[in-house]
Amino acid sequence: MKRLSLGARRKSKGVDLNMSPLIDMVFILLIFFLVTTSFVKEAGVDVKQPIASKEQPSTENTNMMLEINAEGYIFIGDQMVDIRSVRSRMERWYSENPLGSVLIISDPECRWGVSIEVLDKVRAVGIKNVAVVKATG
Repeated sequence: MKRLSLGARRKSKGVDLNMSPLIDMVFILLIFFLVTTSFVKEAGVDVKQPIASKEQPSTENTNMMLEINAEGYIFIGDQMVDIRSVRSRMERWYSENPLGSVLIISDPECRWGVSIEVLDKVRAVGIKNVAVVKATG
């Protein structure tokens, strides 16, 4: 009968977990990381941000459209021009709009030679933004 009383004592005792060493260790680690961390202010450059102006952006059209019809005639706007005057007109326009772009609209029935010649004259002026498209309709 003594055996039963010993077994009953062991079961009723329970587990006692001491948390104080665990909490001490956590606080020590926290203090270690706080002490070893360096709080240095990074040197930087002060940037002055631009102030927005109240001016309205310019709405002038900086694109030039050259149209070539099926017969090979060249139109700048609504005015028909000769192939020899394309370069001088482009130089004048480019001096006024150095950031402008040129769109060459070529009819599908047009000879490719005319389109290439107009493209060469536009490129000879120094204009970098040039696109050649096929006319629709």
